[in-house]
Amino acid sequence: MTLPTAAIRIMLVDEQPIVLWALEKLIDAEKPRMQVVGKADNGSDARRLVRELQPDILLLDLSLGGGKGAELVPVIVKDGRTRVVIYTSQRDLGTIDRAVFNGARGLVHKEAAPQVLLNAIRKVHEGELWLDRRTTSRIFYEFARAGGRAPVDLALQKLESLTRKEHRIVAVFATMPGAPNKQIAEVLCMSEHTLRNHLTSIFGKLQIKHRFDLFTFAHSHRSRLDVSSVLPESSALR
Repeated sequence: MTLPTAAIRIMLVDEQPIVLWALEKLIDAEKPRMQVVGKADNGSDARRLVRELQPDILLLDLSLGGGKGAELVPVIVKDGRTRVVIYTSQRDLGTIDRAVFNGARGLVHKEAAPQVLLNAIRKVHEGELWLDRRTTSRIFYEFARAGGRAPVDLALQKLESLTRKEHRIVAVFATMPGAPNKQIAEVLCMSEHTLRNHLTSIFGKLQIKHRFDLFTFAHSHRSRLDVSSVLPESSALR
């Protein structure tokens, strides 16, 4: 007697409730071959639920958090249990390529037919890659140019070296270009002296020398910063 195949356990991550609803209807219609085991509309919940649920496939929108979805990929795939399929309307090739280099196994654009998405989930679950020809060509080219190593995202490495306080300070610089230290310190609920101490550390980690450089860096990488965190918070930052 042939034993029934276990369902592919899928988790959905997208900021738009209507997209989550539609994807859940589509995938649950494939029972018992597939089923949705969890949903999240932000990165924090996504990381927590992946640890708790350990889905086979994570369907991820790269536009999450203002374009920071790609940064979730290495966190999700590091234990080898969950495979990531990108399902997105994102057209920034750098963001797409970074997600693939970080470990995403599939890419489906949102305008694709529903059956394409279902096929991608099935193939990735079976251990295959699901990438369009153009993405595959770019990946091979960049991989060869980097001497067989995935290109290093230096800006992301620098941001990841920051503490939570430092990351929040950089986010303020992204939203207040040209503001003096006094004004920035007030927004952060800390003294100018404390801010200057943090800036010394930030300059070293980001390999910059001046406040103008920090304004430029913060503006260039605003999509990777949690700018919603710049509202005054508890005295824990003091």
